[in-house]
Amino acid sequence: MTNMIKILIVNMILLITQQLSAKDYDVRDFGAVGDGIFVNSNIIQHAIDYINAAGGGRLVFYPGTYVTGSFYLKSNVTLHIEQGATLLGSTNPWDYVKDPHVGWKSMIFAVKQDNIGISGKGIINGRGFTTANNMVKYIQKGLFDDPLKLDRPNETNRPENIYFRECNNVVIRDITLKDPASWNQTYDQCKNLLVDNIFVDSKSYWNNDGIDVVDCDGVVIKNSYFDTADDAICFKSHDANAICQNVVVDNCTGRSSANGLKFGTASRGGFRNFKITNLTIYDTFRSAITFAAVDGGLIENIVVDGLRSVNTGNVLFLRIGNRWSSGKTPSLQNVTIKNVYAEVPYAKPDAGYNYEGPVEDNPRNISPASIIGLPNMRIKNITLENIEMVYPGRSDTLYAKVGLTSKELDAIPEMEKSYPEFSQFKELPAWGMYIRHADDIHFKNVTFRALEQDYRPAVVMDDVKGASFRGVSFSEPNAQGKNQIFKYKSSGINIE
Repeated sequence: MTNMIKILIVNMILLITQQLSAKDYDVRDFGAVGDGIFVNSNIIQHAIDYINAAGGGRLVFYPGTYVTGSFYLKSNVTLHIEQGATLLGSTNPWDYVKDPHVGWKSMIFAVKQDNIGISGKGIINGRGFTTANNMVKYIQKGLFDDPLKLDRPNETNRPENIYFRECNNVVIRDITLKDPASWNQTYDQCKNLLVDNIFVDSKSYWNNDGIDVVDCDGVVIKNSYFDTADDAICFKSHDANAICQNVVVDNCTGRSSANGLKFGTASRGGFRNFKITNLTIYDTFRSAITFAAVDGGLIENIVVDGLRSVNTGNVLFLRIGNRWSSGKTPSLQNVTIKNVYAEVPYAKPDAGYNYEGPVEDNPRNISPASIIGLPNMRIKNITLENIEMVYPGRSDTLYAKVGLTSKELDAIPEMEKSYPEFSQFKELPAWGMYIRHADDIHFKNVTFRALEQDYRPAVVMDDVKGASFRGVSFSEPNAQGKNQIFKYKSSGINIE
């Protein structure tokens, strides 16, 4: 893992050096107008084509507001957006292309290009709320074919801000990305991707993720902030024959009305060799971290070192499912999560935001962190070290209850085909950690703290083969003598 990080950093330094030495071209010299009215799509495309043919360089946007629809970035060209400059998305949906290879709409595309980037202290603003609602009007008039599920156009028919597919050597630095109509920025099957010091405000409409990295190899995301309606930092695997691998995430902060950092939900190929350090998640509706292998892919060799999660609805959700596996066997193994401090609130953590997470899967009390496999697809070799999780307690048996009898524990559904969310099982029998269908689970120096009394034990294990508890402590008011670790159909449990 250490050698992987060193190689990634050297590659990224070379990419940045190459961009800084590139020749500059003023977009206004090609006729672009930064008045916030004129639509510059064709002019921007002509400028990119010219710079690409001339051997490369930076297309510079000086202060002004440049309205645009879709255009394509090409090899050896960097968009440099100066402070005070804004690329402003057109609110006319017809100004955007649905790329036939990608199958999505976007403002900025790049497909099979090398040595490209976007830099500068400026802003890319998709104006997604207005654009998406304008698309609804065209759908209702019968001018655009779309299922309009839940009164919103399909994600693929709303423009993202950025979609790069099968590109090599990509640098995204310093920019602000705002208000897409769909996902915000997608990097799909790219190699050598650096995202550094960006600010994302992506909560203007449904499905507003912060960043989606799909089946990429060699990725560094660092020093960045994501405020999102949907998942903040999301890794996906759309291709069963591909994999998302060799990834570093460092010194990032996320707020989400979904998940903070997520693997999946599309997980057909899988995720391998990740190191995630110094991550902060706050005011987030779902899980601070979700690792979901539910579509036949693998998740393996993952290290999370340093997580602070405050006012987040769930801490950890590790899940194997069998949703779209198509005959493949999903796996989740060799994961270490350490140096974590987390607080779970009693109230809804994202209350008051424009697009709150849905109140779903009720009735239930506060859900524990969980590691949940399937009987024949087990989660293996998970280490939790130097962790403190603070819960509100206060579970109400008159509201929802699952006790510790065989009948009650066996009645918890497997839900192997369901969309993976920490709340999908409704009430769970533990207030701190629930583990099911898993092998070799190791706790080292872990503290579970309940602020008020809870009717449930802190930890429940169901069908666990091999678990160790070293330096594990529990704090719960009025719980003297309570057995905080409950074992059911489990073996090889070592409590020190």
